[in-house]
Amino acid sequence: QVQLVESGGGLVQAGGSLRLSCTASGIIYGINAMEWYRQFEGKQRELVASITRGGSTDYGNSVKGRFTISKDDAKNTVYLQMNSLKPEDTAVYYCKIPIIATNRGILHDTWGQGTQVTVSS
Repeated sequence: QVQLVESGGGLVQAGGSLRLSCTASGIIYGINAMEWYRQFEGKQRELVASITRGGSTDYGNSVKGRFTISKDDAKNTVYLQMNSLKPEDTAVYYCKIPIIATNRGILHDTWGQGTQVTVSS
């Protein structure tokens, strides 16, 4: 069974930084891409950043130039470095892997449990 475990959320002042981590555990043969989403209270989840197996990255307009996504393939881990944080970045952050090849077959849209990020003004 594959699980995504996130860490690194917390409370930070505006202008500060946080680094989120998300590690996939289990018997994994391959991952196509890794993504970070966030969900504001009462809103749907929105894509924050993504990184492909080849390392190509993409970002939502509101975080470009402030957030950086990276990964460690050997650890099946994706990171989100968040700098120059603003109060409007306050949300629950989730990682997602669209496709995972495992010993039990292909898994689609596997989500982490979410981690709260709160930015105070």
